[in-house]
Amino acid sequence: MLLVWPVLLSMTRQKYELTLLLFFVAAASDGLDGYLAKRFNWTSELGRLLDPAADKLLLVSAFLLATWLGLIHPWLTVAAVARDVLICLGALTYRLGIGPLGGRPMISSKVNTLMQVLCVLAVLAHAASSLPPDSIVEALQWLTLLTIVVSGAAYVTEFTRRALQVASA
Repeated sequence: MLLVWPVLLSMTRQKYELTLLLFFVAAASDGLDGYLAKRFNWTSELGRLLDPAADKLLLVSAFLLATWLGLIHPWLTVAAVARDVLICLGALTYRLGIGPLGGRPMISSKVNTLMQVLCVLAVLAHAASSLPPDSIVEALQWLTLLTIVVSGAAYVTEFTRRALQVASA
């Protein structure tokens, strides 16, 4: 969470090499934190709230700013933000109407987060050095869109399945 502001500031100043490094460090430290928490059971209620919030803050703000700067297609950012809003509204509706949702993040969500991180890294690397080529960056954006749609649909399906189970019980 501490690296969100430096990432955005360096991106705003179009210092893409620095942005790439900071974003990579943020993503890698998040991955390491998740691994250590799971491996050694170093979890807390606060951590369960802050970790996904930090992920979303970093990714959504990076997507929005990269779109503003013309680095990421607007349709991809709209889809990514719409998916997150849909999931939040679904979880809130379930919580208010039925009760605690519980559970763990879905594998499709983890794949989607990975694809979003890789997409931002590729876009930043391209802005910094023209590598990878445009065709790879474009393909990665389309692949990221696919994971956004699959993950969003999986959450809608899961929330609906759980709600129907409760209703039939």
